[in-house]
Amino acid sequence: MRKFIYALFTIGVLTSYGCAMNKMMKMAKDQQLTVDPDPLEVHADKVNFEISAVLPVKMLKPNLTYSVEPSYDYAGKSMTFDEIKFTANEYPNRDTQQPRESQAFEMPYDSEMDNGTLNVVGWGTNDKNGKKNGPTEKMEIAKGLITTSKLVKPVYYGAYVSYDYSDESVKGWTPDEELEPTHVNFYFLQGSSVLRPSEKKSDRGTFFQAFIAEKNVTRTVTITGTHSPEGSERINSDLSKNRAEKIEEYYKQMMDKYDYKGAADSIKFVLKPVIEDWTQFKAALENYSGIDQAAKSQILDIVNGSGSFEEKEDALHKLPSYKDIFKDIYPDLRAAKTEIFTVVEKRSDAEISILAKQIAEGTLPADTLSYGELAYAAYLTPSLKEKAAIYEATVKTYDNWAAHNNLGAVYLNMAVEGDGNANMEKAITQFEISLNKKNTAYAKGNMGSAELMQGNTEKAYASVSDAVAMNPPSNIIYGFNGTKGAIEIMNAKYADAVKTLSTAADNGDNLFNKGLAQLLAKDYQNAAITFDELADKDGDYAMAYYGAAIASSRLGKGSEVAANVKKAVDSDPSLKSKAASDLEFAKFSSESAFIDAVK
Repeated sequence: MRKFIYALFTIGVLTSYGCAMNKMMKMAKDQQLTVDPDPLEVHADKVNFEISAVLPVKMLKPNLTYSVEPSYDYAGKSMTFDEIKFTANEYPNRDTQQPRESQAFEMPYDSEMDNGTLNVVGWGTNDKNGKKNGPTEKMEIAKGLITTSKLVKPVYYGAYVSYDYSDESVKGWTPDEELEPTHVNFYFLQGSSVLRPSEKKSDRGTFFQAFIAEKNVTRTVTITGTHSPEGSERINSDLSKNRAEKIEEYYKQMMDKYDYKGAADSIKFVLKPVIEDWTQFKAALENYSGIDQAAKSQILDIVNGSGSFEEKEDALHKLPSYKDIFKDIYPDLRAAKTEIFTVVEKRSDAEISILAKQIAEGTLPADTLSYGELAYAAYLTPSLKEKAAIYEATVKTYDNWAAHNNLGAVYLNMAVEGDGNANMEKAITQFEISLNKKNTAYAKGNMGSAELMQGNTEKAYASVSDAVAMNPPSNIIYGFNGTKGAIEIMNAKYADAVKTLSTAADNGDNLFNKGLAQLLAKDYQNAAITFDELADKDGDYAMAYYGAAIASSRLGKGSEVAANVKKAVDSDPSLKSKAASDLEFAKFSSESAFIDAVK
């Protein structure tokens, strides 16, 4: 009899649980589920979202648990997430207050997920025996995915070391006019400005005449006339000037002799008479070995002390060392010092290009041209193939870090243009060689571009950031900032990307990425301005209009959405199907203007 009563009690309990479970599951249809964001969005190769669930009052029953099980369904596949659980006993006020739970979720992004739905089913669980009831009918709570962040343009900047760069191991070259100085001094007798025949016939005078006879292209001739400090020199205030004028006169006589004609008119003569100045005297004294240091100190005390030029010279006259300096130093101060700036003779662009081509073909030795000339030849040609051939020959003779970096930059650009992974590997090898020779911003940042091309954004970002921190020339920083800003978008660092891309090289991809970063940072108005700026600069840049359409959509400007989508599709018809299915435009997709734009 006791067993029978227990059996009846058990059946009653189970029947009670069954009724409670059925009621709970029926009330599940009234649950409130919201998703943030909706539609789902991808950022940094991840899809993060939060589901908030609110149950009706009195839905939860004692000793029962209701669970919400989300799943993302796409392309015939499904990714299931952890359940959001409501255990009745944990909600003592469940009959008067709605139970609430929020839970964050994350899934790795795959391009197959672009078109999918976030769905949920409900489950009931008996806390006593663990038996489950369900699932409820599958319910869609959000669509996916918005992939706007994937519109980022990868930027693989390859920095070349300029042909005119020079350091301890690299000797650059420039096609610009350069001047080289030639120095010739003429000396005069005490108190005289007469250029003696013996000076003209000296080694200096003979060199001077031969130099003028060569008709070197000359820009300026600076003649500094000087005098020694003693009275006979000092009292003639025009002596320094007259000495300089005498050399100018002699120079012009030589130009007439060697038939300079009109070329003489382009030469500028600068005369610099030096009067009552101790600078050259002190320089000569420092190198003079005819007296000891104590005597030199006596002289300098006078020269650097107070008093007029004449008073100082008179004081020097009284020193025991005066005869020595008068005999050995003063004569060299009675001079006209000539500095002639002539134009350095250089090969023409055409000549350099022809020679470089022959070097690249192996018919001339590489040292026919200097490193800088070869680098300039590579700069002149727009052909990456020709650049590569020139630098391949260059590194065999001029094994410096710059040549290896530039060869790597050529390979990198060839890889960017789609010329295979082999060029990327060759580029990395050259950058490694360059960095082993010298750690520079050029090769470091270029390595970052190569690493980005390999898909290693973490290493790429570190390399490019290091390169920028090394403070290379501003144009190189601007180039690397394009790569750095693109990676920051890929890493969902949108505010950082806006800042970086504001100081990036002025080109279409960098400007588009800046607008995209502003858009993803929710600065929609400035994003629209940036995309409009890009469209004004390059009317054929279809994604400028597409970006503007997204910005307009987020600002709720339906007419501008349709207008920009139409411009984008007109510029690139392949965008038609993308725009038609892009969830960015979902709320405007039924409007006639939008439908017409994507027909």
